[in-house]
Amino acid sequence: MSEYRRPFLGSPQETIAVLKKYDFTFQKKYGQNFLIDPHVLDKIIAAAQVTKDDFVVEIGPGIGTMTQYLAYAAREVCAVEIDKTLIPILGDTLQGYDNVTILNEDILKLNLSKLVEEKNQGRPIKIVANLPYYITTPIIMNLFENHVPIESVTVMVQKEVAARMQAGPGSKDYGALSLAVQFYAEPYIAANVPPNCFIPRPNVGSAVIRLKTYSQPPVKVKDEKLMFQIIRASFNQRRKTLVNGLKNYEGFHFTKEVIEESLEKCGLSPNVRGEALNLSQFAALSDILKAVS
Repeated sequence: MSEYRRPFLGSPQETIAVLKKYDFTFQKKYGQNFLIDPHVLDKIIAAAQVTKDDFVVEIGPGIGTMTQYLAYAAREVCAVEIDKTLIPILGDTLQGYDNVTILNEDILKLNLSKLVEEKNQGRPIKIVANLPYYITTPIIMNLFENHVPIESVTVMVQKEVAARMQAGPGSKDYGALSLAVQFYAEPYIAANVPPNCFIPRPNVGSAVIRLKTYSQPPVKVKDEKLMFQIIRASFNQRRKTLVNGLKNYEGFHFTKEVIEESLEKCGLSPNVRGEALNLSQFAALSDILKAVS
């Protein structure tokens, strides 16, 4: 039974042995960095709060290192891997786990809501991933914007990206990603992870961040899409005032006067920059601009 089969991957020696056995070559286009520290793997499972009741989707399982830990902790795991050369390796390293399904798919094209319906009767799932850093933001935002039933997303990301997800107004890390993540979820940095915990070693530090999704967003807004367009426009040219950012944004047709009047209704200065506004203020501004558009 899978629940009695303990994970055996996780150390540098075991990882290298698997890579040599299959003569595996790392593909730069997939941004592959495999974890080789059991303590970090334990921290991820703990941060994700995986239990025997959970259906977990793992994005980018690699050679199955974290998949083994997830399979040992969860009821069922679906590992989604884009690199077809890793599929036979996963078939080998995961053969002793009867609660794992391997999908050779691109997570950005996979109908995850359908998978959740089939495998978990539509109940919220947990997502765990060691994501390629170049595609972290598109994957996370795709999950949230498509309103997939998710309880939490626990991911390994670049340290600076984790800081941006958690940042508040006025800080240098605060931006469109901060607001987007915090509209959908409560971010919590569970651990910082140095480069020597991976093979090959990345050039940057990493962090494990848990995004606990809200059942209802913390602010109400009439047009979610418009609000995020306003947010993107506000940070598009960070040093410009919010008025200039919105006036110059392609796709908007608001006049300078309309924007200034809308800011005044929100109790904001016409010289304010986007980085000074919190989520509630962006929602209020969005509702006012929607009414005059």
